[in-house]
Amino acid sequence: MPRAVYVLALGIFAMVTSEFVVAGLMPQMADGLDATIPEIGYLITAFAMAMAFGGPFLTAALLKLPQKRALLVLFGIFLGGNVLAALAPDYWTMLVARVITGIASQAFFGVGLSMATRLARPEIRGRAIAVALNGLMLGTLLGLPLATVVGEHLGWRAAFWAITVLTALAAVATFVGVPRVERAADQAGSVRAEVGALKSPRLWLTFTTSTFVIGATFAAFSYLNPILTEVTGFATGTVPLLLVAYGAATLIGNTIVGRLADRHALPVLVTGLALNLGFLIGFALLADLPVGAVVMMLGIGLVGVTMNPAMATRVQRVGNTGALVTSVHSSFITGGIIIATSIGGPAIDAYGLRAPLWIGAGLAVLGLLSLVPDFRRRAAHAPAPADTRTPAREPVEVG
Repeated sequence: MPRAVYVLALGIFAMVTSEFVVAGLMPQMADGLDATIPEIGYLITAFAMAMAFGGPFLTAALLKLPQKRALLVLFGIFLGGNVLAALAPDYWTMLVARVITGIASQAFFGVGLSMATRLARPEIRGRAIAVALNGLMLGTLLGLPLATVVGEHLGWRAAFWAITVLTALAAVATFVGVPRVERAADQAGSVRAEVGALKSPRLWLTFTTSTFVIGATFAAFSYLNPILTEVTGFATGTVPLLLVAYGAATLIGNTIVGRLADRHALPVLVTGLALNLGFLIGFALLADLPVGAVVMMLGIGLVGVTMNPAMATRVQRVGNTGALVTSVHSSFITGGIIIATSIGGPAIDAYGLRAPLWIGAGLAVLGLLSLVPDFRRRAAHAPAPADTRTPAREPVEVG
């Protein structure tokens, strides 16, 4: 595996730590910004909406730049947004800061994951994506809990300053450790060449599956802190340790999925969604029991965001490995976060803190249904039975 892919993982780690930090500091930020828990939850929604709607446009604007230079530009924008967040005097300034960092983060994912696949051999692209996305898992395993601890002991602003320093270090590592990658022949030219790949209806259905996969997970993840403290009854100081355990589960799951994604993307997605559905329902039913709640939370970590390598591999097979397709896919992924958090806040007000878990279960069901067309297509291309006169055909991996 090229070492530069690990450097890209560091950049993703910085982005994800900033994205997730609000989920770990909801009570503290609510007090500091004179806001409610649902209003702080909307900061997650705003970050996701900025990613979904602004990221592809920023990616398109940077398509003519060498990918390494584009990454450095994105680091600069992201750094500025985090400084603004650390200095935010009120809720609305924080909202602007989250929009800036959200747009930059989305574009970084698009360019960074595209670059990871370009750096790796075709037969290990799924593994390369998994390695780069270890930054996402480590953001959950280490970044989020550490930021939460910093926020609890030094104030939530200190957490954003720590992320600012981390971002600067990742930018330096990228400048030193990532090579310049020339544009591939099939991606040369203009935005029009990459937009052409987006004309496939099947690609849009593939994007939609990713929306449901991540939406189901974030319906639970976005509200883990208040659920674990107010429903399950854990002390506030215990939550960072539980988040470390959750992050460890995501790291394990991502490694497993990365190994399987190149050959079994569709079966992995079906299995992951089915298991996540069971864990979400179990969490909703057992949220008041510490052991049951922790087991279900770890299950969600194991099969939730860890589906990313399989989702990315599936998208690249249907579309291409270009930065724009990757960025639009990331927009659909963050669309899942938008759905989960925008519905989750009002659902909490109306039905209590278990409501987002039931919403997540519903999104998992929709995700499974969205895979039905690809399963039918896979069956249509299956090898003919050996006892017929039809010559056996080469198996076709669909999705």
